[in-house]
Amino acid sequence: MSPHPELAIPQRKLQVGVILTGGVTEILDVAPIDMLYSMSKNFLQTFPGDLLPPHFAAQALDIELHWVTEAGKAAPAHLTSNITLLPTDSFETCPRLDIVLMGATTVGYTPNEAELAFVRKSFEECTAFLTICGGVSVPMMAGLLDGKTVTGPRVMLDELRKLSPKTNWVDKRWMRDGKLWTSGTLLNGTDLMRAFCHAVWEDLGDPSLVAYTAQLASWPKRDVDYRDEPWEIQPEVNGPFFR
Repeated sequence: MSPHPELAIPQRKLQVGVILTGGVTEILDVAPIDMLYSMSKNFLQTFPGDLLPPHFAAQALDIELHWVTEAGKAAPAHLTSNITLLPTDSFETCPRLDIVLMGATTVGYTPNEAELAFVRKSFEECTAFLTICGGVSVPMMAGLLDGKTVTGPRVMLDELRKLSPKTNWVDKRWMRDGKLWTSGTLLNGTDLMRAFCHAVWEDLGDPSLVAYTAQLASWPKRDVDYRDEPWEIQPEVNGPFFR
């Protein structure tokens, strides 16, 4: 059964938002939103019939996607790799979001009170709140992680435990605690998004659009406990060594 049954209704329009702060957001953190968009009616209607049989087309999701900053369309948002993006919504104009995604921003960036307030509001109103890599830091600063079991970038977990001691930090590629889904670093966001999409929408069909899309696009399927990538940090003369 879907952990978020209110999202598993193909006829319902889903309001999906990526919240960007005033820092520079890592593009690989927010890129997994496209995995969700790849199951949308807007995207799938461009497919030829032999690539998308009617059985799968009937499961397509009605998604309206929002890129949200404090200023909205009045100012571009900045992403890594010299990308600028014109947001679709400000905090004032953004509708209630069903699904929220946040990625990491500039190291050392401190979100302002308006950003923290909007994150709190979005968390309260949404059905699912997803963070990727250091994107977990803003809801942490907003006071939303106390009592939660979450993950984050492996190299930062010890420091995060000190910053938020009331949070149960675990070393996993992704973790779900109620509506909150968190992931490890960068492309672990693809592992989180695959797990999220399968959990929410796999039961819509047999076979499901999620399973078909994951196979068609070769979505990664890796061990949630990093058994395929064991490591330890060893201080060396030239810096940390991972193995």
